[in-house]
Amino acid sequence: MHLAAATSVRDILASLDRTDPPDIAVIDSIQTMYIDNLDSAPGTVAQVRASAAELIRVAKRRGFTLLLVGHVTKEGLIAGPRVLEHMVDTVLYFEGERGHQFRILRAVKNRYGPTDEIGVFEMTDGGLVEVANPSALFLAERRGNVSGSAVFAGIEGTRPVLVEIQALVSPSPLATPRRAVVGWDGSRLAMVMAVLEARCGLAFGGNDVYLNVAGGLRITEPAADLAVAGALISALSGLPMPETLVSFGEVGLSGEVRAVSQREQRLKEAAKLGFTTALVPPRRGRREGAEMPQIQEIGHLHDLVAFLGVEDTARRRRS
Repeated sequence: MHLAAATSVRDILASLDRTDPPDIAVIDSIQTMYIDNLDSAPGTVAQVRASAAELIRVAKRRGFTLLLVGHVTKEGLIAGPRVLEHMVDTVLYFEGERGHQFRILRAVKNRYGPTDEIGVFEMTDGGLVEVANPSALFLAERRGNVSGSAVFAGIEGTRPVLVEIQALVSPSPLATPRRAVVGWDGSRLAMVMAVLEARCGLAFGGNDVYLNVAGGLRITEPAADLAVAGALISALSGLPMPETLVSFGEVGLSGEVRAVSQREQRLKEAAKLGFTTALVPPRRGRREGAEMPQIQEIGHLHDLVAFLGVEDTARRRRS
């Protein structure tokens, strides 16, 4: 491994443009590179475009792999001009929070392969170590018999991942109750709460609602609706969900639970980790053998409320 402290693209090209180029060249970071024949400062659109173009041209001519490191803003976007995403063949996001020990490598663009795969790594004192079973890592600190906790069987790329969804419902002293979401879509939470209020008679109006995906993972698929609804119902009623229960399913505006893809993979991953009961949408078409000892099909959120044993006295309908 050869290291060089240089920010001039002219000096870097002199080291890379040769008959025996390196196998991999890492530029950290592209926002600090500059070309001396441009008057603009490093990090501007002109400098990033010109610097990346020169480096990519040499990499293609000499046949080595070029990795361009770009800074990321607090919103999770590439800092500076987004022209860098259009010039490269693959865009990889290195996600993770400082409060958690693991990191996720996610492909958001790939010209020569799929973008539905992730890599999970754990940050240790010896560096990054690959996590072979991410589900066990996300559920390592889970405690049973706690209200407002539900386990969701999700899909990240082609890999099933089990994560814990936590909800907290508490009386609000404010005129406008808080709605805080970490790791999920806030508008999706508002929709699920509205369906629970309108179709199931649950009242969240005077309460603060907090939703968190434990472990720092961010969920984007709508299959988490049923697990979120279960966590909200459990937090509002104070009744914990069974410790060996896993759930997944999409919730519609009328309260129906719709089927999601890759049902068998989700259930197999849950059974591997010791879960014995699953709340799933009704299966369409041919029925096969049960993937788990107990499978409870939930066709409507009313069935979820009845399954959790929430009494009518705890369900206040709006007048």
